[in-house]
Amino acid sequence: MQPLSNRKKVLEQKPMNFMERIYFPAIIKGLSITLRHFFKKIPTIKYPEQQRPYSKNFRGQHSLKRDEEGRERCTACGLCALSCPAEAITMIAAERTKEEEHLYREEKYAAVYEINMLRCIFCGLCEEACPKEAIYLDGPHVTADYLRKDFIYGKDKLVEPKFDITKLNS
Repeated sequence: MQPLSNRKKVLEQKPMNFMERIYFPAIIKGLSITLRHFFKKIPTIKYPEQQRPYSKNFRGQHSLKRDEEGRERCTACGLCALSCPAEAITMIAAERTKEEEHLYREEKYAAVYEINMLRCIFCGLCEEACPKEAIYLDGPHVTADYLRKDFIYGKDKLVEPKFDITKLNS
């Protein structure tokens, strides 16, 4: 096969000296790279003993908030479920009875409130859509599990625990 142009590049191969034949320069170069890494700052941390601080924009597990009197803020308006692009939130509304006034803030409440954590993309639109400021993504990481049904979080996992200030004073 003939070249397309008349240019030719003639390569001259120099004979290797003794040091190059025993790979001495390559060994020295490799050792210098290794020694340089001994004195560099380590970019990894020793998890779980050390933990990095979360950013301000971190979105963790959902939590349903309570008001100052310990009643659930959610009024089952359904705006969070409508705004969810992944359709991860399902709820069933119910009417509050006279005996439940200390549990729920408004006449309607979410009898069933479930979030499918496998579908959730943690976009935060449910948090923005809630007019009662009842849902926040301020919880910890969603933990790993083996079964799909364990990723459907109900009110038992989502509603924040009641805070009783009288116990602190005693």
